[in-house]
Amino acid sequence: MTVKTIATKPFDGQKPGTSGLRAKTTVFMQPNYLENFVQSVFDTVGPLTGMTLTLGGDGRFFNSQAIQTILKMAAANGAARVVVGRDGLLSTPAASAVIRHRKTDGGLILSASHNPGGETGDFGIKYNIPAGGPAPESITGAIHARTAEITEYRILDAADIDLTRDGETDLGGMAVEVIDPVAIYAELMRSLFDFDAIRALFASRFRMRFDAMHAVTGPYATSILENELGAPSGTVINGTPLPDFGGGHPDPNPVYAAALMAEMFSADAPDFGAASDGDGDRNMIVGRNTYVTPSDSLAVLAANAHLAPGYADGIAGVARSMPTSRAADRVAEKLGVEAFATPTGWKFFGTLLDAGRVTICGEESAGTGSSHVREKDGLWAVLLWLNVLAAKKMSVADVMAEHWATYGRDYYSRHDYEEVDKAAAEALMDDLRSALADLPGQTVEGLTVTEADDFAYTDPVDGSTASKQGIRIVFGDAARAVLRLSGTGTVGATLRVYLERFEPDPAGQGEDPQTALSQVIAAVETLAGIRDRLGRTEPDVRT
Repeated sequence: MTVKTIATKPFDGQKPGTSGLRAKTTVFMQPNYLENFVQSVFDTVGPLTGMTLTLGGDGRFFNSQAIQTILKMAAANGAARVVVGRDGLLSTPAASAVIRHRKTDGGLILSASHNPGGETGDFGIKYNIPAGGPAPESITGAIHARTAEITEYRILDAADIDLTRDGETDLGGMAVEVIDPVAIYAELMRSLFDFDAIRALFASRFRMRFDAMHAVTGPYATSILENELGAPSGTVINGTPLPDFGGGHPDPNPVYAAALMAEMFSADAPDFGAASDGDGDRNMIVGRNTYVTPSDSLAVLAANAHLAPGYADGIAGVARSMPTSRAADRVAEKLGVEAFATPTGWKFFGTLLDAGRVTICGEESAGTGSSHVREKDGLWAVLLWLNVLAAKKMSVADVMAEHWATYGRDYYSRHDYEEVDKAAAEALMDDLRSALADLPGQTVEGLTVTEADDFAYTDPVDGSTASKQGIRIVFGDAARAVLRLSGTGTVGATLRVYLERFEPDPAGQGEDPQTALSQVIAAVETLAGIRDRLGRTEPDVRT
């Protein structure tokens, strides 16, 4: 085996976003594209001499080939060991758990999260730090700078490694350790939740449906829910990870998990339904005839976390992404703990978690998690919901009604306008941004603006800052709208509009959310002019 040094040239646009580098799969398959980025990571966080890394992905198209390339490059760059999931699989939260449990020097996770897969779909890669979370901007910025000047990369000239069996193999002096991708994660879940109570719940004829969407969570859900907790066979559907996610879009929301939603709102619906995304870090929660928004799910889990053994002593605080509804803030206030609103992107929760300032975190984009890892964790959220249902002996609908009666209901919805013209979307945002100073005091569609700004954040732990994180238009405690351009897509731009209205009176908490939010929707259209400027009369997705 010999180390080859390959001459290369930089590619434009290899700038990691909030979740690493994402692009079309065919872009990653170009000669040297993946190699350039991986070498830039190694050059930034290395030298790798003596280091141990964690490696795995969600099984999407090109995952297997990319894993083999990265292993050979790690060996060529002097790494001592790489811990890799069997068949190259590790869910994103499981990868974080492995990094933390094995105390590796960080790791590489291959995923484009909830984006479609297949050869014509999307691919992604990101570096997670030794704490288990996504790299902060100081590191991703340095990686990007390195991609702009790279002239060569190093790779071992060797045959591919067999990743189908657990065990250890030598690769040019580097140990490749293949592990069960579920084991470390499952043991962590046992330490957090009352598995006996959940087993008793399933033994009581409680019925559940979990849609793994042909993504990486399938083996985790089957192992834990069916094989360990006693859920009947067939509880997990679409449980085999496929390179193209079975042709579906692995985003757990009512649009892309339509079959699950139809079953949960049918005459013979199960008691509880859930879904997870491509890499296992997002979740959707739905009860019989009851859809739970991610914002509400975060608030309910924060309010009831003490029912699970791992959180019996209470929580230190709650953090949410700024566009997530203010429902979690109301829980934190009642519990007497800190509440934080951060920019979108899980890495912004990392310092708060590491400092012990918060325990539960969440984003309206279906990501929920806690201090057990440094990533959002879809199956963790499902297990905590099951623990809550087992302890309270209530249906999902009753849990929600109880929560709203106690804290009030924050009606909430996100409207996504996907693949819109990027220049037009940026111009819309710029024009709205320039009008912000004049908005307070104006009445729009019957709502009076009390605050309007472009959200900026200063981390209370390390003092780092982030600006232009989303336009906020606040109508007192009554309502709020947020507009931002998403960085997770690979074509055009996605304009996300977040809408919420607070209803403290239980008598008014039974409306359809879109009806309850109609006044806020009208105000956003009046202020932003989405219909005329982007040519869209309706959002592509409502969640």
